[in-house]
Amino acid sequence: MAHDEQTPRRRASLELLRAEAADELSVLVTERLRAGEDPWEFMEDLPTVDELVVFMLRAENIAANGGARPNASRHYRVLRQIALDYPPLTRAVWRLLGDANTHRRWDATVRADAG
Repeated sequence: MAHDEQTPRRRASLELLRAEAADELSVLVTERLRAGEDPWEFMEDLPTVDELVVFMLRAENIAANGGARPNASRHYRVLRQIALDYPPLTRAVWRLLGDANTHRRWDATVRADAG
């Protein structure tokens, strides 16, 4: 299975992935607005479309690996591979990898195990 980790399956074009992510983000915004939240308070906390695409691709990789949540090293490799496979997502990947102490609740930053 190590070979599978190096040759990811591309499920769709980047344009389609971005369209799906934009739809999902639109639903999130609509739900929060309907719940009475102030958009000035939550909009900057939401992921960008490209960040959401990265999360979708990361989730597919986790599912393909039996659902096991990756440790910090594997998390880095998976996101780096996404950047290599989809160069336009590189900025989003490095943003997600670079913020260890982010204020955003949804951030997928994985801290090294303390053991």
